[in-house]
Amino acid sequence: MDIKPRPNHARYLEILRSMTSDEKFRKVCEMSDFTKALFKQGLRDAFPDLSDDEFHRLYLDRLAKCHNSNY
Repeated sequence: MDIKPRPNHARYLEILRSMTSDEKFRKVCEMSDFTKALFKQGLRDAFPDLSDDEFHRLYLDRLAKCHNSNY
């Protein structure tokens, strides 16, 4: 199997190890917010004609379907 080279992976791990728990938590929250924003934009692109209320209901419904799907 041909794995993509990751020349910066060791540095990435160093940075993670050097972060405090608070910094790691803030980064996780930031990434979670970013992921939700991407998800929301993708939905809006797929359903551009929905009203704001309809879109919000769709967004919440789709989030609920994703919640804890790995457990």
